[in-house]
Amino acid sequence: MNEFKEISMSDSLQTAIQELGFTKPTQIQAQSIQDIVQGKDVIGESATGSGKTLAFGCGIVEHVVPKKGVQALVLTPTRELAEQVKEMLKQLTKELRVIAVYGGVSINPQIHELGWAEVVVATPGRLLDHLQRGTINLSKIKILVLDEADRMFDMGFIDDVERIIHTCPKKRQTLFFSATIDRNIKNLANKHMVNAKKVSAVKMVDPNKLKQVYYNIDKNMKLSLLVHLLQNEKAGLVMVFCNTRRNTEFVTKTLKLNGINATAIHGGLSQNRRSNTINRFNGCKTSVLVCTDVAARGLDIDNVSHVYNVDIPKEAKDYVHRIGRTARAGEEGVAVNLLCDYDHDNFRRIKMEYSEFDIQCLDKPFLKRIKLPAVRDRNFRNNNGPRRNSFRRRR
Repeated sequence: MNEFKEISMSDSLQTAIQELGFTKPTQIQAQSIQDIVQGKDVIGESATGSGKTLAFGCGIVEHVVPKKGVQALVLTPTRELAEQVKEMLKQLTKELRVIAVYGGVSINPQIHELGWAEVVVATPGRLLDHLQRGTINLSKIKILVLDEADRMFDMGFIDDVERIIHTCPKKRQTLFFSATIDRNIKNLANKHMVNAKKVSAVKMVDPNKLKQVYYNIDKNMKLSLLVHLLQNEKAGLVMVFCNTRRNTEFVTKTLKLNGINATAIHGGLSQNRRSNTINRFNGCKTSVLVCTDVAARGLDIDNVSHVYNVDIPKEAKDYVHRIGRTARAGEEGVAVNLLCDYDHDNFRRIKMEYSEFDIQCLDKPFLKRIKLPAVRDRNFRNNNGPRRNSFRRRR
């Protein structure tokens, strides 16, 4: 039985959803689609992967008219998310022209595409660039979507978002979706939404399916432990999180040197390289994705069996977003934390804010020496412990 048929929407949209293979709405979809299609303002609290793009996409498809200019605007915090949202919306409609607008690529093709688009998915910075150039007209906006709203605040985009919102017509439908609804989101909603309907979906991570563990380890042994675990545990797709781009690159090089099929993704890479990396990982052509928090939120990554935190994030909620990459949709998952002396303050903060987490301490296994890149990040210098002088770079 197709439970989407119980939601009042056009036959063409029903057909598109059916052709995509969706038969039963997720919790956030069941709670929000009807109000969205009816034109109401909605604040949705839902995790990445909960189906919110389809939810607000239904409203866009139902209300945007072909060949009448830009009428729907979706703001996203990252380039990857902008591309994913664009592709999902294109699958929902063959009549509307949907484009993605973001930085890191040439602006000229975007200027050309904006001349015929009805739906624009954009990051705030590049959209402001187009507004300043006069290459986009937002006067006909009917639907404004702020996706991953809490991430917008975290990344410092909120002033840009405010400027964009004020450029849109006051008479419009406004939709906010966020993994967490905090005071900042509520204040923003009070300023820009009218009688907004609030809906909330349970977290996609099942705590009964997620095992969380940690190891106490000297910092110069962290990568030896990581290599050991990756080589000896039966894992599917694995995500390894670091706090900085530099650590991400170094960890990736180390894993490759030790025979582990790893690749890196962080904000310092070109858009094409980041997109190719995600596609290879989703296609199981790469088994280990080493990343900064750019991959913790917003990206459509499924079937992750293990999450490793080589660095513990400063913000407790970032830890939650990281581990939320596994144990999804009824599958089991494991979150492994590698703690040295400089991680304990952050880890203690996580345990205080999320006292319900049961994170078990495991004994360190016997570790063999590993190969290291010639140039090392100072945080992982002398990773193999003793004989430090033997790894000094020759000048």
